[in-house]
Amino acid sequence: MSEASPTSDLEAVLKFYANSPHHQATGITVVSVDVELARMRVPYNKRFIGDPDTGAVHGGLITTMMDATGGLAVLAKVPAGTSIATLDLRLDYLRSAKPGSDLIGEAECFKVTRNIAFTRGATYEERNTKDPIANFIATYMIKPVGIDMATRSTN
Repeated sequence: MSEASPTSDLEAVLKFYANSPHHQATGITVVSVDVELARMRVPYNKRFIGDPDTGAVHGGLITTMMDATGGLAVLAKVPAGTSIATLDLRLDYLRSAKPGSDLIGEAECFKVTRNIAFTRGATYEERNTKDPIANFIATYMIKPVGIDMATRSTN
């Protein structure tokens, strides 16, 4: 894995992601992350079939992986201890994933403001990165370290 922002605590973030019960239950794992790109993977699992007739994975699993991937891209860019929350997330499904295919999600955090981080990316089959399954765009609220959002002045 490459380097994160000089002020981020990527090791703590990776430990959090690895220990997440939700990620463990779905099999979502971090492939790589740096300030330019976050990559996550979810293995094909029959428990997550959304269409029994075709064997295609449920779109909710793709959405979950991409939300986590976008968050990882943000956390690689912001100072250690920064909290984030998803504000808006959109996936445009372009096609179904082929049954039996492991999926890769890629996201970049392309803009960080004082309060918001902007991400974009795509989901691919692990063996077919030329034909995306879905396009992704999301925004995340940033709570900087040491800021109490409940008492923060709006003036």
